[in-house]
Amino acid sequence: MSDLHQRIIREARDWIGTPYVHQMNAKAAGCDCLGLVRGVWMAVMGSEPERPPAYSRDWSEPQGEERLWAAATRHLVSKRLVDGAPGDVILFRMKSGAVAKHLGIQTQVGPDARFVHAYSGHGVVESPLSAPWARRVVARFEIPTEEVI
Repeated sequence: MSDLHQRIIREARDWIGTPYVHQMNAKAAGCDCLGLVRGVWMAVMGSEPERPPAYSRDWSEPQGEERLWAAATRHLVSKRLVDGAPGDVILFRMKSGAVAKHLGIQTQVGPDARFVHAYSGHGVVESPLSAPWARRVVARFEIPTEEVI
């Protein structure tokens, strides 16, 4: 595992216990799943490449647009789902037919796969990437060593 991936995992775990607060990205004060990924990015990469616009809890569901997925492909390196590695950003579709709107950072792979995410009602936690979660993963990304243009 590279130094970058170790720093990503260490930083993601440092956010554990942060309360869930929609649209925030402040360690220990509050964040949502996007805020967690943004906060980890800024800690390991510096300034964020794009500040997201205000968003509702239903994201872009009414329009059926994959806005979160599109933003991820602008700044992260897409990977095959089967090529999981610690430090990957994983994107989830929480309901069949809905847009993908949940993010996490994978911390372990293999039979004990785990990920850190900000989950409504729970805050930032590290969860097993169990079958109910794994079947919802629709995309996998790597934080680039340099900004993707």
